[in-house]
Amino acid sequence: MIPQEKTEAVTRGLREAFGATKFEDISRITRGQTPSLVFRIVVGGSPYLLKIITRPEAPTRHYTSMKAAAERGLAPRVLYTNIEDHISITDFVEVEPLPASEALVRLPAVLRKLHALPPFGRAPFNTTCTFLLDKGPALDAFFEKFQASNLLPKTKGKEFFARYSELAAVYPYDDAEMVSSHNDLFKPDNILFDGQHVWLVDWEAAFLNDRYADLAAVANQLVTNDGEEMAYLQEYFGAAPDEYQQARFHLMQQLSHLFYTMAFLWVGPQGKTIDWRGAVPEFSDYHRRIWAGEVDLSDPEVKIVYARVHWERLSQNVQKARYQEALRILSGRH
Repeated sequence: MIPQEKTEAVTRGLREAFGATKFEDISRITRGQTPSLVFRIVVGGSPYLLKIITRPEAPTRHYTSMKAAAERGLAPRVLYTNIEDHISITDFVEVEPLPASEALVRLPAVLRKLHALPPFGRAPFNTTCTFLLDKGPALDAFFEKFQASNLLPKTKGKEFFARYSELAAVYPYDDAEMVSSHNDLFKPDNILFDGQHVWLVDWEAAFLNDRYADLAAVANQLVTNDGEEMAYLQEYFGAAPDEYQQARFHLMQQLSHLFYTMAFLWVGPQGKTIDWRGAVPEFSDYHRRIWAGEVDLSDPEVKIVYARVHWERLSQNVQKARYQEALRILSGRH
């Protein structure tokens, strides 16, 4: 089950972590969307998680962030990492369901604790919605390819870039306000609950980012109305959010809708023509199903639906007075 070329490295990890050279049991974990090889192993009668990263770049930032989070009780205990071998061993979390209503209360506090960690390192490439604010050659090149792909019909493509221009013109992207962020919490597989404690896992995308990116990614899955949004933000900030915080949060949500529309259209169709005429699921209900594990985002067809769900949500939101008011508030501040 362990790739032959990694056998020696895994044995080295077992020896250093446990003083053993063999595990008593091993099973592959296939849930979640990661190219890494992930296993549940049993050593000394206890379960642990063995992860072999298959990406070529050194996981230095990944392991540093994961250890910092583990020290603050945000990530499972780290028993072993080896940057050269791309291997880590952590405690294994026996997962229980976390109802969305309870997650809505617990996760803002988790994010507040995460964002208070000492600054994480920067990433060579932004994999979150704030990629749309990273003005420069990388963004320009991707936009050029996205436009040429014709994944969005002409009228929708014009609207996409019009909304992007509106948001990028007013949203502040200030290095002084960056915080340590997980950056991959749109996937509920990275939020684990053991019946008492919430753990964040899969820290490969962790880097210094705008706090509202994590806040928006989690809220997309859990917040279904204005009352829940206010409670969510109040729990995070420790006080009722002011109009600027609400406006910034709202516009980051719209950036996330743009980003997930673009990103999932890019990876989903695989050469197939997208039928834009069909109805799509309602946003909150679809995310409730994602949270419950009923939707597999690794499926190419589901990726297209997910992109369209975000596009429809954006199209609805920009017609509301709140969107224009949020633009006004941020424009006046910045």
